[in-house]
Amino acid sequence: MKIATKMIHAGATPDPSTGAIMTPVYQTSTYVQEAPGKNKGFEYARSQNPTRKALEEAFAIIENGQFGLAFSSGVAATDAVIKLLEPGDEVICANDMYGGTYRLFTKVFEKFGIRFIYTDTTHAANVAAAITDKTRLVWLETPTNPLMNITDIEAVAAITRPKNILLAVDNTFASPYLQNPLDLGADIVMHSVTKYLGGHSDVIQGALMMNSAELREKLYFIQKSCGAVPGPMDCFLVLRGIKTLHVRMKQHCENGKIIAGWLRNHPKVAKVYWPGFEDSPGYGVAKKQMRDFGGMLSFTLKDDSIENATRVLSSTHLFSLAESLGGVESLINHPASMTHASIPREERLKNGLTDSLIRLSIGIEDAEDLIADLEKAIG
Repeated sequence: MKIATKMIHAGATPDPSTGAIMTPVYQTSTYVQEAPGKNKGFEYARSQNPTRKALEEAFAIIENGQFGLAFSSGVAATDAVIKLLEPGDEVICANDMYGGTYRLFTKVFEKFGIRFIYTDTTHAANVAAAITDKTRLVWLETPTNPLMNITDIEAVAAITRPKNILLAVDNTFASPYLQNPLDLGADIVMHSVTKYLGGHSDVIQGALMMNSAELREKLYFIQKSCGAVPGPMDCFLVLRGIKTLHVRMKQHCENGKIIAGWLRNHPKVAKVYWPGFEDSPGYGVAKKQMRDFGGMLSFTLKDDSIENATRVLSSTHLFSLAESLGGVESLINHPASMTHASIPREERLKNGLTDSLIRLSIGIEDAEDLIADLEKAIG
């Protein structure tokens, strides 16, 4: 099945009782049982819900996986993966990652005896060098947030698979339209569904996709036991969002390419981080494992003072100054004080995330209008 058809029809079957083409919102907390232990597949809404079940089936299909699980947020999905581990286990992860993931790892799970090792995963040899007999998981982002670094998923999987080390990939920036990590050897794919899958900045949700039935059962047990599940209305909104993912992503990518090129030629811009430039360090790998280069980018100004960056961040009109990304509207963000503020400044600077870095989530508006907005703000 071609990707556009898959997005439209994933998880969608007409309601058997009414013929409704959209999955109904099953706004219920519990289900009547015919006899003790005899039910119609649903007992209690924390464990199962028909709207969520349809969405989880859709998640699996669009990531070319066998199983999908929905969570109340992307961080909740990440939390479930780390709960597969035990005290003393080690996790290798990228030194450039979403600040909320870093906060979860360092402030919550480190105190339970799990060790997190940060390295430059853009070189698979660094991952291999960091592995010990305690390594149980490698956690990747590609492209990374916010420096757009690219990791070769297939190369890392070739290292982890023979050692029975789990490989999890945060695929939020790419979305299933651009990249499918399970096809490249990953064991688990995580999405902040809030972003491109929902696509309209109106829902908070996370997802995990996998092929292993054993892994699915372990993660489902955590999902059911810990209870970080989305409500049925949120699931309905994401089912609707997925239907237009392919159309939206095409425009995100087209606008991203136009604006990345424009910024790179702007006399007041010092550097643009976007994997679609042929001289970008990750271009070759991105071209190999992605279908396009996405609508996320970051840049710095030649006058790299925090005051100048703040002036630009506060001067746009079409680009809204806000956290998050992946919606139809364009957003501008200051990672150092917003999405990545939980990472200590010295760590941010060491990894190239400067105080003046500006991140853009390119929406699907007219590119000329977006450029005019940035031109006025940059000056």
